[in-house]
Amino acid sequence: MAHDMTAELQTSRRAFLKASVATGGGLMLGIGMVQGAAAQTAAKLSAYVSIRPDGSITVMAKNPEVGQGIKTMLPMLIAEELDVDWTQIHIEQAMANQAIYGRQYAGGSTATPTLWIPMRQVGAAAREMLVMAAAARWKTSPAECTTAAGVITHTPTGRKLTYGQVANDAASLPPPDPAGLKLKDAAAYKIIGKSHSGVDSPKIVTGQPLYGVDVVVPGMAIAVFEKCAVYGGRLVSADLTAAKARPGVIDAFVVKGGTNPTGLVDGVAILASDYWTANRARADLKIVWDEGKYADHSTALYDSRAADLAAKPPQSSLLKAGDPSSAFAGAAKVVKAAYSYPFLSHATLEPQGCTASYKDGKVEIWTTSQNPEPGRQLTAETLGIKPDDMTIHMIRAGGGFGRRLSNDYFVEAVAISKQAGRPVKLLWNRSDDLQHDIYRPGGYHNFSAGLDASGKVVAFRDHFVTFGEGETLVSNAVLGPTEFPAGFVQHCEYVQSTMPLVAPTGPMRAPRSNALCFAFQSFIDELAVEAGKDPLQFKLDLLGPARPAPATNATFDNGRMSAVLKLVGERSGWAKRGALPKGVGMGVAFYWCHLGYFAHVVQTRVDPATGVWKVGKVWVVGDVGSQIINPTGAIAQVEGAVIDGLGQLSYAITFDKGRATQANFDRYPLIRINRAPTAVDVHFLITNNPPTGLGEPALPSVIPALCNAIYAATGKRVRNLPMTNAILKST
Repeated sequence: MAHDMTAELQTSRRAFLKASVATGGGLMLGIGMVQGAAAQTAAKLSAYVSIRPDGSITVMAKNPEVGQGIKTMLPMLIAEELDVDWTQIHIEQAMANQAIYGRQYAGGSTATPTLWIPMRQVGAAAREMLVMAAAARWKTSPAECTTAAGVITHTPTGRKLTYGQVANDAASLPPPDPAGLKLKDAAAYKIIGKSHSGVDSPKIVTGQPLYGVDVVVPGMAIAVFEKCAVYGGRLVSADLTAAKARPGVIDAFVVKGGTNPTGLVDGVAILASDYWTANRARADLKIVWDEGKYADHSTALYDSRAADLAAKPPQSSLLKAGDPSSAFAGAAKVVKAAYSYPFLSHATLEPQGCTASYKDGKVEIWTTSQNPEPGRQLTAETLGIKPDDMTIHMIRAGGGFGRRLSNDYFVEAVAISKQAGRPVKLLWNRSDDLQHDIYRPGGYHNFSAGLDASGKVVAFRDHFVTFGEGETLVSNAVLGPTEFPAGFVQHCEYVQSTMPLVAPTGPMRAPRSNALCFAFQSFIDELAVEAGKDPLQFKLDLLGPARPAPATNATFDNGRMSAVLKLVGERSGWAKRGALPKGVGMGVAFYWCHLGYFAHVVQTRVDPATGVWKVGKVWVVGDVGSQIINPTGAIAQVEGAVIDGLGQLSYAITFDKGRATQANFDRYPLIRINRAPTAVDVHFLITNNPPTGLGEPALPSVIPALCNAIYAATGKRVRNLPMTNAILKST
């Protein structure tokens, strides 16, 4: 199972705080990081808290908001330790500025584990400085002062001062060392652990401008960008006459780029006064493309190559523990099954887009990027613009799911603005979004497992067929050597073969895990059936008694995983599933990724005549540590992950003649309300571990849990996605 946050969490760094006087008076406080060899150099101020003399308090949200609730959650941490009421806080989105704020990133469920302490330190430091300023004014000890709701009280005399009244004095004090700050005990929390609606929710529900698509810049034109449908294709010639002649079109021109689809590629930009006109003018373009050497690539070709590779010796070894060959030879039963899953598009409800204004070598950008700093660097390298000459506004995105970690649309907007000599708002349509995505890669797993006479797994093997050249894989098409059950089966082997791919790939919510979990947890369910065992108990037996983590997966705690799995069984009434009516089944699965432990039980009904499935209830238990920061947001994330995961069972991006064949939701139908569960029971198992994120780990195991439930209901195994109703029919 993936543990790709480890390096980030282990980064050596020293935090320091710095204060300054706000414009117009008051305290500004931020936290900086001196890291590694740069410990002797001064880091720049990162302003998170501003308290003005009138008592108004502004807290900056440092990371991009893409619907995960970070714009609410991070300020909650600061406000808690600052000891103010939540209603006193005004929250603003920070600008993208790595020199000030450090890494500004939305991905990998990293915000909670990496910022749980630093954001609280900011609030605690500000509170301590305000108390010191008040104590100095009263000529007393800070120890005699208490705080509540933005007011400092001298306990012996009852004298009071508001934060605003001492903000100027506090700004002149040296900030405390973060390491010496005393943070609140959980029992004293007034904001953390209490439910708060998203700070943008009122604007969202009333339809106020908020998203990237809503940005308006004086003098801007609307832009669309036509690219070759085949990845890596080059523009040969373009006749733009008809497009330019269309009423409302301002201009049309060729933009030259490279062949890497994650950056700027060849295309034609059309500028108009409105989106409808610009998009319609695409039909007037007459472009000749050189589709390149990958124009023969197709899903059928990949499937054929995968089958061929699976039948041959593997190209490389990923893991070999024990003696798998001997263990298989001595097994009482050998079970084999092949699983596959398709490429997926992120299909964010707000398609990609970006607003940019280039003037005199300087650029101002309004972006929905989940990772704006690489966008800055990509633009600098591509267009020869100095990184420091770019001002980047982070705008709320209508969904991300990992798609906006890539910045192709970012550099496109700047390139078009630079060439046009005016501000532009680049808007992708749904076809652009589906056919020029950075896809979740497909993959093929060829499993074998040996069972002894008692049904115990004594050998396990996976021949993974994936995409890449040799041992260099395309992004996120990876099987790691720690993938469960590695470390829990004595004789275990993972091997790999690769084939070339032209389509761009990248992370998608619960990257890698969303695919691997489906394959591994479904096959493990098969083994339980072959062993004649209860699938939940079989998984518990495979996890074994709580023990130190195996050397192959040193960050995985099987005791925590077992506790989650047991609890989801209890909450779902798993032991009573035998009483379910015919055609209704329950399935269970678990997974650990991004430091979170989750298990799902899904109950579903399948109509044998039509194969139509309907999920009844889903039970979810998760262990993400000692604290749920915002319960409302946490439950929403888990419920959303469940629906997102269930939807992935029916999606697929397929390729033909080097291009994606899906161009809209008619062929890539997102999950509708009639396929959503009737209820989702979410429960968090609180444990004595540091809090971690949950946007990613709450998704993967719902997918195999549904597939296993379908088997329980119909006797039909879902080994190949997308799942269609036709394969679930009784005839």
